Amino acid sequence: TERVDIVKIPKPLYGRAMTRTSLADMNCSFARAADVIGDKWALLIVRDAFYGVSRFAQFKRRLGVAPTVLTDRLETLCANGVLERYQPRAGVDRFAYRLTDAGRALFPIVVSFMQWGDEWISGAGNEPVRLSEKRTGKPIAAVQVQNLDGQRLDPSEVAFAPGSGADAGTRAAFARAGV
Repeated sequence: TERVDIVKIPKPLYGRAMTRTSLADMNCSFARAADVIGDKWALLIVRDAFYGVSRFAQFKRRLGVAPTVLTDRLETLCANGVLERYQPRAGVDRFAYRLTDAGRALFPIVVSFMQWGDEWISGAGNEPVRLSEKRTGKPIAAVQVQNLDGQRLDPSEVAFAPGSGADAGTRAAFARAGV
């Protein structure tokens, strides 16, 4: 496995407003999911929630993110059903966050991101976090796409085609691409 050098992208100049274009109206599950969790801070919040982080101050301290950005991402993740805000103790005016079923369903994505980073960024033997099965202590297998028989599939072995929820624009885009 060959290591990839990451190119540092210069930060935008202060004073320039950064807007996020919504992808919510696109007829594409990937685009709509990216609209919810595709931001680096959202992904890191979800990762930390899997680590057991639950309070605003913990997220802020671990991630070093500005409070306004953290508030925005937590609100977005809660509004989209990835996290839920709850009161850990009755009568205490503090809240915590936990993964919902939809948030826990992101586990394979979080693991595959980590495994991709371990292989292509950190390099073998330099994994910052070790993932293992609690019961046995053995490392977990690489996340992969499989057919219904459990055999690994290469991207060249997978067909992309309009699904039952495809609108006319999506069907036309696939037709133009010759798919």
